[in-house]
Amino acid sequence: MSRIGNKPINVPDGVEVKIDGHHITVKGPKGTLERDIHKNMTVALNDKVITVTRCDDEPENRSLHGLTRTLINNMIEGVLNEYKRNLEINGVGYRAQKKGNKLVMNLGYSHPVEMDPPEGITFDVPDANHITVRGIDKELVGQTAAVVRTKRPPEVYRGKGIKYAEEHIRRKEGKAGKK
Repeated sequence: MSRIGNKPINVPDGVEVKIDGHHITVKGPKGTLERDIHKNMTVALNDKVITVTRCDDEPENRSLHGLTRTLINNMIEGVLNEYKRNLEINGVGYRAQKKGNKLVMNLGYSHPVEMDPPEGITFDVPDANHITVRGIDKELVGQTAAVVRTKRPPEVYRGKGIKYAEEHIRRKEGKAGKK
């Protein structure tokens, strides 16, 4: 029995949901998101409440049940309130800045690293050591933040690099040296 999949989704005011077979469109104040759902899932909208049901209790359908409900809920949450992911830059001389829409980072390489945001994503740089990735699609925000992090992942000896704001880097002790 799926605990997540059986929970109904309440559609808040200001959000419009259209269900066309296995295609869902969610429109809200921040934008519009569309997604195709799996053919074994059935989505119904009754009086501002969305319910997700599955056709049978096969293991694949049971796992898709909760996933489908969560994806639809994330779409509704995204068009109502944007998602954001915060990144921190640690290291001497490491910094970020915004030039137009581009994110330009100096990360200890011989050249600055430039990134164009994907469609629907914006970069905010409140100061030289913090980056905020914003957007209405939770999956795209997380993926973009992960791509930014891969430009210089944090290293374990000195902690230099780009890390998530809530991430804790386990530090290693250096070589002990000769005794």
